Amino acid sequence: MNTHYLAPHETYELHELLTFKNLCLTKSSTMSALVQDPQLKNILQQDVTKTTSQVQRIQEFMTNRGEQS
Repeated sequence: MNTHYLAPHETYELHELLTFKNLCLTKSSTMSALVQDPQLKNILQQDVTKTTSQVQRIQEFMTNRGEQS
């Protein structure tokens, strides 16, 4: 049987992951504005880009979990 709903513990774990990813995004974004080293700044900017994408994907998954893929 294929169900499109998440169990309560799965929803909780996704919320935890989303909270963690948002914290990482805030930290990388803040630190990239403060660092002077161009390589480190580039690494942090890449992390901001990747983490933003991950947060969006998690949010889309949680929002669209009742729809068929």
